[in-house]
Amino acid sequence: SSAASDVYKRQIYTRRVFPCGTPRHSQNFTDRGNKMKSDSLKIGTQNAPHRALYHALGLTEEEIERPLVGIVSSYNEIVPGHMNIDKIVDAVKIGVAMAGGTPIVFPAIAVCDGIAMGHTGMKYSLVTRDLIADSTEAMALAHGFDALVMVPNCDKNVPGLLMAAARLNVPTVFVSGGPMLAGHVDGAKTSFSSISEAVGEFNAGKITEEKLREYECKTCPTCGSCSGMYTANSMNCLTEALGMGLRGNGTIPAVYSARIELAKHAGMAVMDMLRKNIRPRDIMTKDAIMNALSVDMALGCSTNSMLHLPAIAHECGIEINLDIANRISEKTPNLCHLAPAGRTYIEELDEAGGVYAVMNELSKKGLLHTDCITVTGKTVGENIKNCVNLNHDVIRPIENPYSQTGGIAVLRGNLAPEGSVVKRSAVLPEMLVHEGPARVFESEEDAQAAINAGKIVPGDVVVIRYEGPKGGPGMREMLNPTSAIMGMGLGNSVALITDGRFSGATRGACVGHVSPEAASGGPIGVVEEGDIISINIPENKIELKVDEAVLNERMKNFVPKKKELSGYLKRYAALVSSGASGAILN
Repeated sequence: SSAASDVYKRQIYTRRVFPCGTPRHSQNFTDRGNKMKSDSLKIGTQNAPHRALYHALGLTEEEIERPLVGIVSSYNEIVPGHMNIDKIVDAVKIGVAMAGGTPIVFPAIAVCDGIAMGHTGMKYSLVTRDLIADSTEAMALAHGFDALVMVPNCDKNVPGLLMAAARLNVPTVFVSGGPMLAGHVDGAKTSFSSISEAVGEFNAGKITEEKLREYECKTCPTCGSCSGMYTANSMNCLTEALGMGLRGNGTIPAVYSARIELAKHAGMAVMDMLRKNIRPRDIMTKDAIMNALSVDMALGCSTNSMLHLPAIAHECGIEINLDIANRISEKTPNLCHLAPAGRTYIEELDEAGGVYAVMNELSKKGLLHTDCITVTGKTVGENIKNCVNLNHDVIRPIENPYSQTGGIAVLRGNLAPEGSVVKRSAVLPEMLVHEGPARVFESEEDAQAAINAGKIVPGDVVVIRYEGPKGGPGMREMLNPTSAIMGMGLGNSVALITDGRFSGATRGACVGHVSPEAASGGPIGVVEEGDIISINIPENKIELKVDEAVLNERMKNFVPKKKELSGYLKRYAALVSSGASGAILN
């Protein structure tokens, strides 16, 4: 009959399209009784339209049944640290599928700070941190993912995705694209700071154009995040310290096959986290943030960590200030002098035992909270047990550090009432205390022109203002001016201060994040040419040596300069907070 024929057709259709019936909740992922987020999109007749779209993706009934795991891919073809991420993502997908999940990829953006350096592009670097966090939040919540694997690598990409992980609070593991191998020139290892400083050497007549060309061609020999302890590698190492990445996340070179294995294990690990319902805010506690700060001090990380860790903590509902950094630094020895502070590179840190070996050294003096849970499902203490230091030239033993205090210092005084930041471990001993006349510039470009023209002389303190989060806007990195100073042989006699920030590749007496910034009415805005500025890093002080009454009068009459802005930068400048609080958006 016609009715019987219709029933037969429906049965055939059901077997073809839904061979397993409507999706069932996979009970082996509910050890703590939690439902999968994606269940609300997949189960029941009311969700047939959603399932239709999953089938449009080519997903089988078996795949739809499984937990949906978002793989956040930061792959692009303009950032050297991201050009290999497609291979990492493929490996993560295999790991997720091996462990019973359905991996689904969506993108995140990333800016190459090196390519953006020294022009308008750098205004768009820090601001992407919030774009990355916002867009990842939107994609993950709109599509109901049960878990996430974040695959970042470079400067703002890593903290942006850590911020997103804290907001979303679904089981999440990080696996980075990995660091670049060091280059080689004249038998010595090189990194991105080497080519930046070579430009200064060329301008000073110290090297030929042919030698500069050699640096250009040999400094960055592979894909990966630039090979020194710059911001990207700092944040990837601190992701391990936070407990959000597996061992080797920050140090296994991008071109090593071990990086592919790590990515597969990350995919497996997130499925284990899903079974146990371990979430980012279970991991990124206040104690874990303190661990990251301690590892930061021991490694001598980029000063940009003082922007990113407060911002990540804020997303976790934890407020930290710059004073905490000094308290951690006072009791945490500096164990590593990686480039640009020294002559060792990330690949050598990996060979020496990596971040876990550094953490093991710190644990010998009780400087870590070892009971913090991590993405492995184990505690910090369990993870780092027996992770020995294999090279005491790369990782100093805790009994024989480079210094008894950490790699970063926060300076305060009448020039920076809310604080400023310096990478103490990358400052020459003779520049730890410095006093000299201010050479004042209203932008990075003006300062760079003066340095290139030989107008900066030994003893000077270069002041670059209106480059803060609001004033830039976007808080540009000052790598070109600092590299020029070092390359021209002025690193042992000239200091630089700014309300902007520095690349992790910067070394020398360079004080950034001066807060409040000039655009917000900070004292850096009233410094005049020739004013004496005193910097005392051991005592955490920075002072404008002007009579108090004179300074008060200047401040009373001060009207900050304003720039005509449009588009995203206009919105960012209106919402961004001080660099002292992590340049978060209010």
